Amino acid sequence: MADLPTHTIVFEILTRLPAKDVGRSKSVCKQWYALLSTQDFVKIHCSRSVVSSNQRVLLIDDLTCSVRPIISNNNDYGPSSIVTFPFHHQNNDVSILSHLNGLLCVCLNDTYELLLWNPTTTAFKRLSTPDSHGFYINNLDAIGLYVDADDDYKVLHIKRRSGVLGVYVYSREVDSWRNIPFITRQEYLSPHFNWSAGTFCGGTLYFTVCECWIGGTNVVICFDVNSEQFKEISFPPVPSNGMVQGVLVNVKNVLHMFASTGMFEMTHDLWTLQGDYWIKVLSCPPIPPISLSLWCDIRHYVTNGNWFVMTKLGKLFTIEMDMKPFECFYPVSWFRGFKGAVFVQTIVSPSI
Repeated sequence: MADLPTHTIVFEILTRLPAKDVGRSKSVCKQWYALLSTQDFVKIHCSRSVVSSNQRVLLIDDLTCSVRPIISNNNDYGPSSIVTFPFHHQNNDVSILSHLNGLLCVCLNDTYELLLWNPTTTAFKRLSTPDSHGFYINNLDAIGLYVDADDDYKVLHIKRRSGVLGVYVYSREVDSWRNIPFITRQEYLSPHFNWSAGTFCGGTLYFTVCECWIGGTNVVICFDVNSEQFKEISFPPVPSNGMVQGVLVNVKNVLHMFASTGMFEMTHDLWTLQGDYWIKVLSCPPIPPISLSLWCDIRHYVTNGNWFVMTKLGKLFTIEMDMKPFECFYPVSWFRGFKGAVFVQTIVSPSI
């Protein structure tokens, strides 16, 4: 250690600081400000921040927006900190669509505008443009946030408008949208199909595409973020004699799907993707069957080796996992009566 240059030692120490402490450290001197603002520093700091202890829960209700730590010992939340939105909004009517490395892609529901926002640093970037890019319509559009091989953060926006599908990519580096081709089955353009938000895993964005009735078609659409090519893979082989829901989650850079199926009572299985095929990890008899009235809008995340399933009405089910503790949480869009997400605290900026 004595032979290492002082600059290297300082760099190694600062990349291990919490995100908010990095922000404070920028005011120490000009040299530190320049160092902490480099893309190399931000990238390394981010890679060291993606740990379970650095995860936070963001909760939005009609009156407040708050951020809370998760206490893994008792699976509860710690004391909350009130967050003030740095952008104009209408009665906290903000939806969290996607997240990656501390950035949230959000929609202002009163204007339909898309934004990138880092709730830790409070920095944000509007993605809407005068030529109608960057506007999101719920139940018709799908959003995926990802980073490519050149470390450029991008947003994939799939838009369905009157039977016409358009696919657009926003680049943080060039601060603009562009159209890309998307050849898929015509029926997926129908509003009868529900598109999930994209889940980024191993250089690919994954979307579930499910037909909104019993026995309907269910597939997974994959988008290679570097070649910008799409392909379709099958859904896990779950029974199709009831309603089907598949929620995707990246666990240590391996794609998993929590699949629910049934009619009046639901069964739940966890699958992992190997190549283009799904392998069942476990079924979930430890939790009681969830009635259809509670099943609507189930979301889940993982912590301390367990999967927690929460219904829209706030009922909690725990699934014991005989696996190593997971390091990443799955972002949820609604739980305990709040809108929100689970995110990691970083200094990644929504703009260059």
